[in-house]
Amino acid sequence: MNNFVFENSSKVYFGEGCVKEYLSNILTSYGDKVMLCYGGGSIKNNGIYDEVVSVLTDSNKKIIDFPGIPSNPTYSKVQEGISLAKENNVDLILAVGGGSVMDCCKAISLGAKYDGDIWSDFWARGGVVNFEPLPLGIIVTAAGTGSECNGGAVITNEELKIKTGRDYPKLNAQFVMLDPTYTYSVPKFQMVSGAFDTLSHIMEIYFSEPDESNVSDDISEALMKNVIKNLRVAIKNPEDYEARSNLMWDATMAENRIIKLGKKTDFQCHQMEHQLGAYTNCNHGAGLAVLHPVYYKHICEVGKKKFAQFATNVWGIPKDNKTEEQLALEGVNALADFIKEIGMPTTLKELGVEENINLKEIAESCFIVGGSYKKLTHKEILEIFEECK
Repeated sequence: MNNFVFENSSKVYFGEGCVKEYLSNILTSYGDKVMLCYGGGSIKNNGIYDEVVSVLTDSNKKIIDFPGIPSNPTYSKVQEGISLAKENNVDLILAVGGGSVMDCCKAISLGAKYDGDIWSDFWARGGVVNFEPLPLGIIVTAAGTGSECNGGAVITNEELKIKTGRDYPKLNAQFVMLDPTYTYSVPKFQMVSGAFDTLSHIMEIYFSEPDESNVSDDISEALMKNVIKNLRVAIKNPEDYEARSNLMWDATMAENRIIKLGKKTDFQCHQMEHQLGAYTNCNHGAGLAVLHPVYYKHICEVGKKKFAQFATNVWGIPKDNKTEEQLALEGVNALADFIKEIGMPTTLKELGVEENINLKEIAESCFIVGGSYKKLTHKEILEIFEECK
């Protein structure tokens, strides 16, 4: 394995009823003003909002509401949140939602303690966080991104049409609450999309050097099989607690930095989807589902050893007398078949991308990563987009 330094400071409370059981005691460590952040309001319909507000009220906290965080958090929404936090001298940000809410709140926690432009200083390029951001707590209501246990935040600058993420350890939440029952009311498409995002995160890490036997790849294979198995169960029964709890922890494990240890990581497909999302505002997991099989067909010959291992160890495809190239392609095809099985889109048209969109402009805006088995050119990225039509 490659050398690494590991850090994860978030304390996790997992299981049914964890919010009622632990939140009030946790709040004693923070001041009186809590900025309660959430998305489109679904938490008000499913009872989660009332449950959280009840605990905050009983703990004598002043609540500053910050609703309306969009599914692809924008820099303008981040700036709005920063202003609200500063105006009210907030003591704690409490993010209640999925990855978009978490990411937006991490950026707000940074900006609330910073006087400059956080986009130019921390997202347009990597910066150094040499100060303490505003404390952040997270209550997860939609599993998938794994953003709850890292310092990563993906933000879209609408004006520049750039969607990019950075991971700063100081942006890790102080505490995270994972109640699988909070995910029961998530619509089926969103649930499946989130689970595929989890699978995508694991694949992006797995399909990178080193290829020699290592702990991270072994864990990744187990996680991928777990996602596939439990997603099938959850589709049939959305309130299967074991399936939903496994999918929730799969998402966290995929992005709490553990399986990245000693790995180069790829994330070229994520970079491509980010820019596709910046131009179209498409669903993140669904966009990845469209791109992944095509992208992998472009790189699997170069990374044939790992792709062949993926075929046999994750999908159970027998080796027989097949070559590595044959097995590698069969593994990619198995992934494509699974995407169809779970009802994810397989083309840009099915994703809702307009036919006349300028794919060349999107391709040229994509960042080229260094960890892929094959370093793409912008021309090849355009070819992938075109093949996805």
